[in-house]
Amino acid sequence: MAAAMGGKLPGPASGTAPANAYTTESNPIVVIGEQYIVPYPVDLKIQHTVFTVAENNFDITDVNDNPIFKVKNKLFSFPDRRVLLDAAGNPLVSLKQKILSVHRRWRVFRGESDKSSDFLFSVRKSSLVHLKMRTKTSMTKTLDVFLASNTSESLPDFKIKEGWRDSSCTIFAGDAIIAQMQRKQNVKSLVINADNYGITAYPNVDYAFVVALVVILDEMNRNSYD
Repeated sequence: MAAAMGGKLPGPASGTAPANAYTTESNPIVVIGEQYIVPYPVDLKIQHTVFTVAENNFDITDVNDNPIFKVKNKLFSFPDRRVLLDAAGNPLVSLKQKILSVHRRWRVFRGESDKSSDFLFSVRKSSLVHLKMRTKTSMTKTLDVFLASNTSESLPDFKIKEGWRDSSCTIFAGDAIIAQMQRKQNVKSLVINADNYGITAYPNVDYAFVVALVVILDEMNRNSYD
């Protein structure tokens, strides 16, 4: 098993996976790169880079704070564009919000391209599901994820379902859970008004793809709050 380009492989996660977690070794979920597939669950931390909260830059590390990825604004671009880089600073994918999209769609391309031949997947807002809890009503956000090969978009390839108050999310491929996220807060994040996240990507799932999905979800939530 080769190390991911530009850095070391993250170690196995320590928690217990849900019964319906994705584990299928014969059919790994590869979207960004095979080098981000490992046969065990992976825990990652997504943290706002200090002094760049307004730019929404992130450092992504493993649980031992080894750098795995970075997310930065694309230089000389609109603020609705982000680039996911490996630990060595090589661009992996570009995340771009489609202007004037009804469903607030984000599109993801390989490297720093915006060519149709490099298009990988898109994420769009699906619906609001109302859940009655005693006398209160909460709303959970659902996002649909479509791979480039899914041109009809009759059914999404993946779904992202948020929990109460955007504090968590679960990413599904059909009924199987491929990843989970929990929002983390500490003194520093409260002071700089930034959200940090803990992610678990389950075995044989492209964890770079999972990071890109969580970053897009964060962007959508920030835009809603703004």
